[in-house]
Amino acid sequence: MSTILFIGLGNMGSGMAANLMKAGHDVLVHDLSKEAVAEAVRGGGREAGGLPDARDADIVITMLPAGEHVARVYLERDAVASHAREGTLFIDCSTIDVETARTVGMEAKALGFRFVDAPVSGGTAAAQGGTLTFMVGGEEDDFEAAKPVLEAMGKNVFHAGGAGTGQAAKICNNMLLGITMIGTCEAFNLAQSLGLDPQTFFDISSKASGQSWSMTSYCPAPGPVPAAPSNKGYKPGFAAAMMLKDLRLASDAARTARAAIPLGAQAEQLYTLMEAAEAGGLDFSGVMKLIDGSLNKD
Repeated sequence: MSTILFIGLGNMGSGMAANLMKAGHDVLVHDLSKEAVAEAVRGGGREAGGLPDARDADIVITMLPAGEHVARVYLERDAVASHAREGTLFIDCSTIDVETARTVGMEAKALGFRFVDAPVSGGTAAAQGGTLTFMVGGEEDDFEAAKPVLEAMGKNVFHAGGAGTGQAAKICNNMLLGITMIGTCEAFNLAQSLGLDPQTFFDISSKASGQSWSMTSYCPAPGPVPAAPSNKGYKPGFAAAMMLKDLRLASDAARTARAAIPLGAQAEQLYTLMEAAEAGGLDFSGVMKLIDGSLNKD
């Protein structure tokens, strides 16, 4: 088993680190939150003294908010690359922009390290349950080195291609998810306005051509899917603020690639309205409340 320095113990990272411990890895943990570190230590991890402890790690895994944080943690003075042993494998599981992922990967390689970008899909429940999906960008041999570690945290591990393609896959996937969730909300809202019971509509459409993951696994209308956030006051899950972050990354990538994403742009606008209404802490399926007019009536 490997010694792993895990940096970033937020809602996702804490569950991921815990599953690495369960798999028998020696996990050093680092986060700005002392409470998060203490919780991880209680679960079997070891508190890292800071980024210099990268010298003791075979693998460094990061789960951070944005590209600027990833670049800083790996490459700035006295950061991970200043202390890690040559050949150490860096695995960044953050969701960041494609260009930063490629730049960090190239610079890490030039310094003698191995690097893959490996963003995740599945939300906090999958992070805790070890059932995440990983979309991995990087060289084939680096992907193969990372795969056993990622399998300790997820059930699906895909090699998307070269550096940055893991981020590209994540951004495109989440843009599609945001669009289909909004469409599902609109359909349930219209069905109810036309006098159709939500459960009845679910029973019909989930077996017809309107079926989607947003409907059958994560139904935004309360009732049909008991485990969905819609039946828990839209407690995330995957917060609307995080969906908006990913939609903005998609917009930035589309501008760079000169690709048309008219529905992606519309989805970004709707989640921006949720942010403006201070509802970014709701699950992203809570866009149902924006669409049915109930968002500001609680």
